[in-house]
Amino acid sequence: MHRIFLAINLQKDVKEQLMAYQEKWPELPAKWTKPENLHITLNFIGNVSDKELENMKEKVRKDVGKQKPFVIKLSRIAYGPPDSQPRMIWAIGEEGQHVTLARLREWEFRKIDPEERPEINEKINIEVPVNSIEIMESKLKRGGAEYSTLQSFTLGEA
Repeated sequence: MHRIFLAINLQKDVKEQLMAYQEKWPELPAKWTKPENLHITLNFIGNVSDKELENMKEKVRKDVGKQKPFVIKLSRIAYGPPDSQPRMIWAIGEEGQHVTLARLREWEFRKIDPEERPEINEKINIEVPVNSIEIMESKLKRGGAEYSTLQSFTLGEA
C-alpha cells in the first residue's frame, strides 16, 4: 500500500523565502518543516494499492493536461488550522491553500499562557508559479514523514 497525496512542489526560491520565517519565532516549541518537505497539498488520498495508483496516475495525467499554468499567492503566515487550537504554523494562500511551515509541540505550546504566546499573523506576498502537479508518497518515519515524488505532471500537456 502507498500513502498518497496530490501536491504542488515549491521552487527553491519560494522555499528559501518561507524558510527565512523560521528564525522569526525561535521561542516557539515547534518542529520546523525541512525545506525539501515544503509543498502545497491539494488532496490527501490515503492508502492505495499498486493497481489503484496506476489508475490514479492515468486520471491525474488527463485532468492536469487540461489545466493551464497558474500562480498561487501566499498572503500571510498564521497559526493553523483556523478556528481551533493551534497545531501548526501555515503560510496561507488567498484561495485557502497552505504550506505547513511548522508543527507545534502541542503539550509544550499549551503550557505557554495564551497571553504570552507570540502573535503570528504576518502579511507576506509570495507568488508560487504552478507548472506541474505531483503525485506524492508519504512514508511515516520516526523523525517525521518523508515525502517522495512518484510522478510529476506538467500543466497543459493533454
